Amino acid sequence: MSRSLIELGEVTPHNIKLLKKLNTVIFPITYGDKFYVDALHAGDLVKLAYYNDIVVGAVCCRVDTTENKRRLYIMTMGCLLPYRRLGIGTAMFLHVLNYVGKDGDFDSIFLHVQVNNDGALKFYKKFGFEIVGTQKDYYKDIESTDAFILEKTVARGNMLIHLMKIIDQIQKNHLPASTVQSLFQLDYI
Repeated sequence: MSRSLIELGEVTPHNIKLLKKLNTVIFPITYGDKFYVDALHAGDLVKLAYYNDIVVGAVCCRVDTTENKRRLYIMTMGCLLPYRRLGIGTAMFLHVLNYVGKDGDFDSIFLHVQVNNDGALKFYKKFGFEIVGTQKDYYKDIESTDAFILEKTVARGNMLIHLMKIIDQIQKNHLPASTVQSLFQLDYI
């Protein structure tokens, strides 16, 4: 039996419609044109997730410098329902963690999660996120409008700790070497 391959790829003008379609299917809210224009210029902060060459998920982040901190904000991270629990979300999050670690100048990673999204809460808590607040009426035009604010503090500038955490997550989630290699563009695994 061959192992499935998870890869992350760039968002380009040629595949931006795939990101739009994924967001429409995965999330209960609609993102405006500015979201997608910004995504095209975000580089490694926005990635499509492929499972055996099929686009099945995406992660979109931005740098946030409010509150006198430099934080990475996960705007969206999701995977199509039939492809969940296959390591795709973990691969996307490890990409985010790798980005933050390589940069070395972030205080934390944060995001909003609907208060009734138990699956997402469990996923992020597995990676050390904590609920640091609740924002009333964060979402518009959907049934559950309140959001938890989740945050994970990261060690500034300490690449060794960063790499140890990545290795720990890889081992816990049993990611195949081919997936790790594609996530970090390593040619020695």
